[in-house]
Amino acid sequence: MKRRTLLLGAAATGGGLLLGWALLPPRSRLGDRALLALQAGEVAFNGWIKIAADGGVALAMNRSEMGQGVHTALPMLVAEELDIGLDRVRLVQAGADAVYGNVATFVASLPFHPRDSEPGRRTAAVKGGEWVVAKLARELGINMTGASTSIVDAWEPLRLAAATVRAQLVGAASLRWRLPKEEIVVHGGVVSHASGKRAHFGELATAAAGTPAGDVTLKPRAAWTLIGRDTPRTDVVAKSNGSAVYGLDVRPEGLLFAAVRMCPVLGGAPQRVGNEDEVLRRPGVQRLVRLPPRAGATAGVAVVARSSWHARQAVEALAIDWAPPPAGTVDSKAIAASLEATARDALAQDGGLAYYRSGGDAAAAEREAGARVVEALYRAPYLAHAALEPINCTAQVRDGHVTVWAPTQVPGIARAHAARAAGVDESVVTLHVTLLGGGFGRRLDADFVAQAVAVAQETGGRPVQLLWSREEDTTHDYYRPAAAAALKAVLGADGRPLSLRIASAGDAITPRWMERGLPWLAGPVDLPDKTTAEGLFDQPYAIAHQRIAHVATRSGVPVGYWRSVGHSHNAFFIESFIDELAHAAQQNPVAYRLALLADSPRHAAVLQLAAVQAGWGSPLPSGRARGVALHESFGSIVAQVAEVSLAADGVPRVHRVVCAVDCGTVVNPGIARQQMEGGIVFGLTAALHGGIDIVAGVVQQKNFPEQPLLTLAESPRIETYLMASEHPPGGVGEPGTPPIAPAVANALFVLTGVRRRVLPLRG
Repeated sequence: MKRRTLLLGAAATGGGLLLGWALLPPRSRLGDRALLALQAGEVAFNGWIKIAADGGVALAMNRSEMGQGVHTALPMLVAEELDIGLDRVRLVQAGADAVYGNVATFVASLPFHPRDSEPGRRTAAVKGGEWVVAKLARELGINMTGASTSIVDAWEPLRLAAATVRAQLVGAASLRWRLPKEEIVVHGGVVSHASGKRAHFGELATAAAGTPAGDVTLKPRAAWTLIGRDTPRTDVVAKSNGSAVYGLDVRPEGLLFAAVRMCPVLGGAPQRVGNEDEVLRRPGVQRLVRLPPRAGATAGVAVVARSSWHARQAVEALAIDWAPPPAGTVDSKAIAASLEATARDALAQDGGLAYYRSGGDAAAAEREAGARVVEALYRAPYLAHAALEPINCTAQVRDGHVTVWAPTQVPGIARAHAARAAGVDESVVTLHVTLLGGGFGRRLDADFVAQAVAVAQETGGRPVQLLWSREEDTTHDYYRPAAAAALKAVLGADGRPLSLRIASAGDAITPRWMERGLPWLAGPVDLPDKTTAEGLFDQPYAIAHQRIAHVATRSGVPVGYWRSVGHSHNAFFIESFIDELAHAAQQNPVAYRLALLADSPRHAAVLQLAAVQAGWGSPLPSGRARGVALHESFGSIVAQVAEVSLAADGVPRVHRVVCAVDCGTVVNPGIARQQMEGGIVFGLTAALHGGIDIVAGVVQQKNFPEQPLLTLAESPRIETYLMASEHPPGGVGEPGTPPIAPAVANALFVLTGVRRRVLPLRG
């Protein structure tokens, strides 16, 4: 058994091994300089940074760029601490060593209330849980870009790595010039002294790499010249002139192309191809490859040809008999009805559930004489990711080696899947991470990598680019789970809630992702998944009696992480319900929330800022109304006010969105605002148009006409306001998405007097 498998099993079962393992020294977040491959004249300082002969800095980039600006923000941390221009920092792909793993994602998966991790409120249980999980995450070293953790995870390690290099450069200059270190300064990539002595980084690099760093201190906030500034993104030029390389742009010598077809019925597999010989005689077509079902990859049939067009036309012409799924077919309407019934039944129970939050006595509060009870049932559908770059991967299997070019959020897992598909050790797999034309969580799975490698094994050593059509992409996604939530509150004489009970139901994502995504795990995984209840159990409102539970279901529909995960629908549930309580209490929705946020000053400040900037309470043109929502996710607090009208056909139109954000220390304000805007448009697309319907196992939506994106004409004016903060950074890639659906729904209630409790809101 692999050591990491043994460790994971011990941690999951609370085994005695954990005690002995905990005594091991922590894995260094700086790593070893041997991890970095060197070109002529380069000197490596640690696992993150090397310096070239001309003084330029190379940073090992361990996060995927999918439009979120991480290839600008992370170098900013290094450039800040090294006092060098951002244009002098180039990126090299990080290797597969565990030092590049994402620790913050795993720590954030603990089901603690965010307040429990705030300074001064950290209990022994929180500290211990975070320590153990961080240690396990470092041991596993799973490199992933997701959960809005890129900056969060890099905030200390990258700055410390750069500050250490700066200290070594100063130390080397001090020894060479025989001058006190305290008198030597670093600025603009140059080390200098008032006496006139100066040298750029490259001139000191060799000596500095062998010089002890001594005491290493990070630059004080007051000395920052990059962090917190609107610094232009470094990827704009390449993405504007077409030189940026996405997965579809990879063109190794001798490239072939492949297209794939998978069973229209989820879980089905190809049984017989009736016209294989006829299709193989088509011009440009080379071979047909059967893709059997395997862990982490969908079964199908691929055609290899000299162009993607030849391959697509050929695979569509195949007459394939499909075998039905062994477990039978699924139906989204039946699943929705079952989820509603499960949520209702769970809410009716008094105990016997796995509670994510349980305090006070909600049932007793409901039995009080004269109690005013408000109940509601909410529901959200399955959703596809619909990234603009369809699923693709390029692979080559030659001379016992595997080379993969993939737009992936999980390079280590993709590499493992490639090795498994080819039947080789991971050490002979080279993986190149390209730019991603959208990820949104879909590329946290590596099924398409395994497919591409399986096809490449049949091409005689030539590289092959596997491309899914938009139809295959939409109908064979790992969908955002459908979910339902039953909510019940008791209001006091002042209209404020005395108690709150919530029971939600829906598939758990993390266990299913682990089963298909971690090749070294054997057997099914069944564990609590925070993502099912996030945004419900950890909402900020001061309500004395609360019981928040989730029932994890197994629908048979493939589910995966979707931008903002559980928050994406749970924010709609809770923030719409809070609005219902305000209406029942006949109170202003903003004032009502503020009254419940006395113990949450950061949340209250964000809400007040959004309300003021939106002109809450001021007159609006006839036929328009405002709705508000407040939600914390991924370490950031976001409030949004949506200004909405209804068209003559009853379709909602969102004219303006005011967004206030407290995401802690902001590294690049421009990127933070861009991410809020993108998250709002993404969430608004889902709120107005999103929904995957499955009938007899067949996904009904095929392409953008049935699953439209928000158009430019439909897009609202978005104003984003960033709160000044000295807290550590929170996430920005996902927190903008959750509040928009409830903000729009709450505005629609003002307009129509009808509460819309089911997404999408067009119905």
